[in-house]
Amino acid sequence: MNNNTKTAHISTKTPNHWDLDAPKIYARWRENKLRQSQEMANAESLVIRDLAKPDENEMRALIESCAKTNMALYEAPNAADQHPDDTRLALRSFSEQMDLKIAEDHRSAGKNGVVALTVSQAPSQRGYLPYSQRPMNWHTDGYYNAPDQQIRAMVLHCVNPARSGGQNQFLDCEIAYIRLRDHNPAFIHALMHPQAMTIPENKTDDGEFRPASIGPVFSVDKNNHLAMRYTARTRSIAWRQDEDTQAAVRFLQNLLENGDPFTKTATLKAGQGILCNNSLHNRTGFDPEKDRSSDRLMFRIRFHNRVKGT
Repeated sequence: MNNNTKTAHISTKTPNHWDLDAPKIYARWRENKLRQSQEMANAESLVIRDLAKPDENEMRALIESCAKTNMALYEAPNAADQHPDDTRLALRSFSEQMDLKIAEDHRSAGKNGVVALTVSQAPSQRGYLPYSQRPMNWHTDGYYNAPDQQIRAMVLHCVNPARSGGQNQFLDCEIAYIRLRDHNPAFIHALMHPQAMTIPENKTDDGEFRPASIGPVFSVDKNNHLAMRYTARTRSIAWRQDEDTQAAVRFLQNLLENGDPFTKTATLKAGQGILCNNSLHNRTGFDPEKDRSSDRLMFRIRFHNRVKGT
């Protein structure tokens, strides 16, 4: 830990573990968080016999995993060979069991509000990484949204895997917070600044306009939950021009590039997926360009609220 830091203050009504002026409370929370993360580090994916209707024990295991690490990997054998339309319905039912009922109104949402992530040349999708075979750098979903429209949870489900590649890595945002704070508490103060990260406005070829999004990287909601908006991209992003913010961004980028002991790696197969409270994640490229096409298909649903009980 770097002890040569500037004094950083986060105003809170009641001291809690997010408060930089409450080191003892933070230390207790940190110890428990790291212990739980270690317990779950080698956990196998959870089997769900019926994706649309997880039973009581399956629900308990999913929620427990999300409560400890903000994510749960699952596999639903009955969904591996079903028609994509049936999988869409099952995913919405699955999400509702988790009290995830506030689906984002995404321009690419299809039937039942589910976004199909696949290689596409559609005018509204062409040029965007999720609809290409190219790798995607570390990010949280919806990092370009306005702070009051943050994505707090998502389900990412594999319908058809790539022939090669397409591997995902996931890291709990609370672990990233711990690494930053342990190294230098001033990094947290900087990344909680309301103008820490700016995503410039964007206008698509079909005339859709998204205003600039200016806000913090880390924020704490009214229920004392941590939220994170972040992207490792270097284009179409502006970081606040102060020493602590710039140093924090470099530290976080280095952490993600070099890996953390609690980074979870998964190459999802048909019927497998992840339920998470918008964890940091990336994706490798897949089905090289020489193949010219790919049948990889992932379904995604995003929400403005967290998994229940977490």
